[in-house]
Amino acid sequence: MVAVWNPLDYIAQRWTPSPRILRRAALSAVVMTVVIIVTGGAVRLTGSGLGCDTWPKCTDDSLFATPEQGLHGAIEFGNRMLTYVLSAAVGWAIVAARSVKPRRRGLTRLAWSMFWLVVVNAVMGGITVHLELNPWTVAVHFLLANALLTVTVLVWQRTREGDASARPRVPRPVRKLSWALIVATVVLIALGTTVTGSGKHAGDSSEVPRMPWDWIDAAHVHAAAAWLVCALAIAMWLVLRVVDAPDDTRARARDLLIVLLAQGGVGYVQFFTDVPEVLVGVHMLGSALTWIAVLRLALSLRERPVRDPAIPAQADPADPALSKA
Repeated sequence: MVAVWNPLDYIAQRWTPSPRILRRAALSAVVMTVVIIVTGGAVRLTGSGLGCDTWPKCTDDSLFATPEQGLHGAIEFGNRMLTYVLSAAVGWAIVAARSVKPRRRGLTRLAWSMFWLVVVNAVMGGITVHLELNPWTVAVHFLLANALLTVTVLVWQRTREGDASARPRVPRPVRKLSWALIVATVVLIALGTTVTGSGKHAGDSSEVPRMPWDWIDAAHVHAAAAWLVCALAIAMWLVLRVVDAPDDTRARARDLLIVLLAQGGVGYVQFFTDVPEVLVGVHMLGSALTWIAVLRLALSLRERPVRDPAIPAQADPADPALSKA
């Protein structure tokens, strides 16, 4: 009899997820990460960043928001509760990854990294509250959320592939251009935190310190980085057509251009309309979708063939879209 050392082993011995369930579990982690990024922004935009006085409790005496804390307390506490939904989605993805047959250790380790990022970012959220929304910790909190988004997208992609070594689908110069696009997008997202950290919507109605520069100057630098990302994205779209890249790769380059066009439009409208809260929230959603589009484009430039047909993450007859991924 095989010894069962932990609950994951116990579940894995008795359950094998279908390819569709595995992919849905990974996708749920992606979706919930985007949700937590957007709702975290909503906490700041509604001035509810200190709606709960402390962390991990909401007050010194209560784990939950109290009536005295009003709407701000309810919003901040509600966002904290969404962390548990995110944790459940990540947990489902970990269990599903561990339970596939044959066992995929690389996928399981990658899935576990999502859990640790959730923990680290939750602690950073607590530090941010204790430091009364210091803009530098707010920026780190947001960047860690994007790190989690990166890993969830990687896990989602790996559930659609085998475990063989990755092999390129396009020439090396195209892959280098993709790396340039990734780096430029990381810089763009980081510069976005400098606009937030120096501008309006500090996260609370009280006096919150801001980063030591003018937010309009930061917005101009951020816009310059955005134009660089757009130029690289257009170059990728053109180059992929020249090298006759696979159809799905060219489609993802097109999708990225569409997202960038929408995101840029929202960015300029919010700048010239005195950064209304609703548009800032939409811009945060666009930031997450842009990063996902950049990652999916980069991941489509290589493939991991399935060598063992028994691996459940390969072709699912009920999901024709898988063969195009």
